[in-house]
This record gives sequence, structure tokens and C-alpha cells, in this order.
Amino acid sequence: MSDMITADLVDLDLSADTKEAAARALAERMVALGRVTDLEGFLADVAAREAQMPTGLDGGIGIPHCRSEHVTEPTLAFGRSTAGVDFGAADGPADLIFLIAAPAGADDAHLTILSSLARQLMNAEFTDALRSAGDAAAAAALIRGEEPTGAGAGAKGGQDSGAAPAAASAGTAPGSTGEEADGPERPFRIVAVTSCPTGIAHTYMAAESLENAGREAGVEVVVETQGSAGFTRLDPAVIAAADGVIFAHDVPVRDKERFAGKATVDTGVKAAINRPGELIGEVRDKAARGEATSASPGATPVERGGESGEGYGTKLRTWLMSGVSYMVPFVAAGGLLIALGFAIGGYEINKAPSVMDHFVWTQADSWAALLFQIGGVSFAFLVPVLAGYIAYGMADRPGLVPGFVGGSIALTINAGFLGGLAAGLISGAVVLAIQRIRIPKALRGIMPVVVIPLISAAVVGFLMFVVIGKPIASAQKAMTDWLSGLSGANAVLLGALLGLMMCFDLGGPVNKVAYAFATSGIAVSDPSDSAMKIMAAVMAAGMVPPLAMALATTVRGRLFNAAERENGKAAWVLGASFISEGAIPFAAADPLRVIPASMAGGALTGALSMAFGATLRAPHGGIFVVPLIGNPLLYLVAIAAGVCVTTALVIVLKGLRKPVPGAAAQGPGGGAGPSAPAPGAKQPVAA
Repeated sequence: MSDMITADLVDLDLSADTKEAAARALAERMVALGRVTDLEGFLADVAAREAQMPTGLDGGIGIPHCRSEHVTEPTLAFGRSTAGVDFGAADGPADLIFLIAAPAGADDAHLTILSSLARQLMNAEFTDALRSAGDAAAAAALIRGEEPTGAGAGAKGGQDSGAAPAAASAGTAPGSTGEEADGPERPFRIVAVTSCPTGIAHTYMAAESLENAGREAGVEVVVETQGSAGFTRLDPAVIAAADGVIFAHDVPVRDKERFAGKATVDTGVKAAINRPGELIGEVRDKAARGEATSASPGATPVERGGESGEGYGTKLRTWLMSGVSYMVPFVAAGGLLIALGFAIGGYEINKAPSVMDHFVWTQADSWAALLFQIGGVSFAFLVPVLAGYIAYGMADRPGLVPGFVGGSIALTINAGFLGGLAAGLISGAVVLAIQRIRIPKALRGIMPVVVIPLISAAVVGFLMFVVIGKPIASAQKAMTDWLSGLSGANAVLLGALLGLMMCFDLGGPVNKVAYAFATSGIAVSDPSDSAMKIMAAVMAAGMVPPLAMALATTVRGRLFNAAERENGKAAWVLGASFISEGAIPFAAADPLRVIPASMAGGALTGALSMAFGATLRAPHGGIFVVPLIGNPLLYLVAIAAGVCVTTALVIVLKGLRKPVPGAAAQGPGGGAGPSAPAPGAKQPVAA
């Protein structure tokens, strides 16, 4: 690690009072040494990683980190703060801040060194020595592992000892049950997988924390770290000998089916860092009860958010988002194909005979009918896919069969979108209930293939056909009739509400609920006029935030930093394409100004679209489907009005605060001192 950190990259009197300021101060040292080529671009990458998950850890540690194309070589900067900086840790501010910068294509050797640092941070002797270091050179030497005695040696030794038990466990498992070494009563064995979005810090800190907690509890813990440097799969014999599994991850576990049939705890990576003992206790309790998971490659959303304090509402939102996210591609593909069919063959194309019976290669109407009928088939998957993947979000792959069966039944009994929601939730609950039943080990192999699909499909089918199907179908019909009867002020208010929802979280759960509500109305061969008005209002409102941010960065660029101005250029295309997420970088940086302004413009656009009677048969496409919109000119006026309102509000609100650091011509260091960028330096680009 000798070339990764030097005394010039250490600040023992870090005066920053926010995590952004701390990252900037340390990053400026990297720029001064030529390790980072674009300060603003690099900081934008750090902020993007921070937005995924806070990087504060219990024990007064902050580890902002990222991979970035603006980094020339793997670099580590260290800052020590007397007042502390809030990085989102549960126990308060961090006084030890490590800024880790890895190039976009960092080699495995360097990433392995960075991972070893992450493990050292779990050693109290190492962190205590950093807090007492008297000068920058001593701190840098300690981090590099050059301290031959004392705290530095203790930290290094702690790291080595942390890896040894895992290696020993892996070595004994393939050849024996471990009873020869441990006596007639062998210790409880756990295999674990850790991973985080960047794969540099949290991945290895979680592994070290689990191994340390395992030693204290007398439990053998073997960890597979799925980090940026790749990963080595655990020996199948080690997995087979394990009594339980811990998944501590914020990205999907690779080859998860290897761990099927074990008592499993599935949680976020920070839970393994902050409370490893609880996780070990939880998996031991599950094993004692005989609980086991089935094979499935993906995350387990019902247990994924294992952080303490997560409520049922959060889990329900996750399950519903799982279904909606898989449903949207079917809606988009089917809706656009249907819209193209209407564009080519007119609105009577829905009455055309099947193309299997009548298709003329040289007739446009035949091609229009083909597109329309393919789109109709795609649309027919909407409800089954919604139900199937809600169940999948709850119970993994075993939930797919009852979910799809329940969704198909919902279509059969005309229960529609509401029926799909109910079928998905019921299917997931049934599978989870079956999985809690204690069964002999000999039968576990056939559970996911035969038993669970058979019983769950039968139970869900009975409930949908006999018990709840008719009431849900009646509720769906009542909602459809209500929408069809909307007119005047009621329709305008609905448009405003949908506009607010579309702009509230810019592609998040509330946005997706509004979008799913709109698409479910046009997911038929002959949608009602009200359903098409709702779809038009939703798409128009969703286009407002990114277009408004693009316009604001154009007319008042000095209110935005360089990275935001670059993001504004991309937002023109994203907004025109109906991709609301184009405004997320702006909302993440300044939510109290951007989100309310976006909601105001979105509400106005939604209300105007409904008032103008604009209609839309396609669920996506932005300005590229304007020819398919009813009253297209007034529709564009509605969008323009919302964009202007949001732009004006953002400019006014941002103008009331102090200038954005880095937005002016001078460098972030104020143009003075060794860390200030040289005149004529390369302009930052969007992360």
C-alpha cells in the first residue's frame, strides 16, 4: 500500500463540518498529487455512491468511496476530525474519515490491498492508534502497515488472525465433519456471503465483523466476499457441511442457489458490520426450528431489508415494486406495438381478423393488425407477471408458480389489476407459510419442485375462484366505471393528483404506483376515453422534472455546479423520452428545492392535460409518440406550462441560498493554496 497513501494524503486536523466538505477536502489532496484528474466529476461519483447507502460505520468511522474514471491510480486519503462529521452511522459522527478512490478499471492486486484496509478498520487497536497518531507521516505509515511494533503491529496482526479462522474452517470441512478436531460435539457452522455496490470497503468489513463475532460465539464462520476484485466460490463441501447461511449484501448474491436448503438470514451489508452477533444468533435460532430456504438465484426481498426498524409498510412497498418493475417492460412493449398498429391502420384495426387467417405482405393494414395483435398478447401478460413477481419478491422462486396462476385466474374472472395485486400477495404469503413448516431433510429436495408449487397453486386457485375473486372483480368494475364517468373538475383534480405522484420521487414507488394505475387502464384492446386521458396526464407530468432541470441549467447555469450543468444536457433527452429519473441527480443534491418545484409543475401539467382532453394509447415514448396523442398541440402546451413553472420555482428557490460551491469560475479551493485547480483545467463532466 506504499504508493496508495503518503503523508500528503493525510489531514489530521480536518475542519470540514459536512460529509460533502470532508470528501472535497480530501479529494483536493488527491488532485494536487495528480491522482484525480477532475475534482467535480470525482466528487459526483462519490456522492452517487453515498446516495446508494450511507458510508458511516459504528465506532466513529466514515469510508466514502467509489470507482471513477477520473481516478488515475488507486488512492487512499485519511482525515481526522475533532468535531466529527456525520456520515449516517447510527452511533453518531465519524472522527476517522477514509476517502477511497479506485479507477474504473482497477486491478485485482490494488483492490485486494484496499480490502485489507477495510478489514483493519474492524480492529479497535488499529483505529485507536490512528486517533493517537502525532503526525501525518506516522498515520500514513500505520495505514500502510509499516509499524513494526505497538498499535500498528497489533492492527496488522488482527487482520491476519481475522483471515485465519476462515481458512482453517474451509480446510477442515471438505475432508471431515470437524468432529475429529473439535470432539464429539462440533461447533455450529455458518457460511456467509458479503457484497456491496462498490465492492471495496463494506464487503470486506462485513466479512471481518462476522468472523470476529463467530470466534467470540464459538461458531465457525466461512465468508465468501463478492467484491470488486472478483470472488472465489466456497468449496461445495464447506457449504454442504454448514448449518446456516448469512447473506449480507446490497447487490444480488451471485450463484445463490448453491446455498439452498439451509437456515438463512438475508440482510443488508451494514447489518453484518453493526450487529454480527445478532445475525449469528438469528441463523442459529432458525436452524434450531428447522427453517430452510429453497433454491433461488436472486435476492429475498422479504428478508433483504434486515436492518432493525423496518416495518411491514416498507416490506409491502418492496414487494409491490418487485411486481411493477417486471410488469413495466410488458406494458411498454405491448402498448407501443398497439399504438403503432393504430398509427398505421387506424383505430378500427382492433376489429381486424387474426393475422394467422389473413395476412397480405403488401398491405399496410395487415402489418398494422400484426403489430396490434402482438401488442395485445404482450399486454395479456400484464396481470400474471404483476402477481407472479409480487410473489417472487416475497418468497423467491417458489412464489412464481402460484403467483402466475393467481394472476391468470384474475384475468379469467375479470378481476384485473386489483386481482393481480391480491393474487401476488396471497401467493407469497402461502409460500412463506409452507416454508415455515418443519420437514424431514430427506424431503427438502422435492419441496421447491413438487410440494410447494402443488400446494400453493391449489390454495391460491381456491381462494381466487371461490372466496375473494368475485368481490375483487366487483371492486375492479366499480373503479373502472368511476373512471369512465369522470369529467370536468373531478378529472382535473385527478390529473393534478397523478402529476404530484409522478414527481414526488422521480421513478420511485409513488411514481410507479401512478404509472401502474395509468397503464392498467389502457391494458385492453379497446380502452375507454377516460383511461387514455389518465395515461396522457401521467406521461406528461413525468416529463416535466428532467425537462425543467435541463432548462434551469441552461438559463441560470451559475446556480448549478459543473456536474449538474453536464447532467442538464442529458436531461433534455431523458425528459423528452419520458424518463423521470433524469432529474434524480438534481433532487438528490437539493431535494428541498427540486422536489417541491417538480411537484408543482407536474400537478399543473397533469391538470391541464385532463382539462384539454388529451388522450394517449401508448404507455411510453415521450415526444416520440406525439402523433398518437389526441389534441397534441394542447398536450405540448400543458407540458411546456409545467416545465416553465418548475424551472421558475427552482431558479427562485436556489437564488435565495448562497452560491453553489464550485459553480463560480474559481476553483473549489477559492483559487488560493496548493489544492486550487490550475487555470484552464479540464472542465468536469457528468458522472
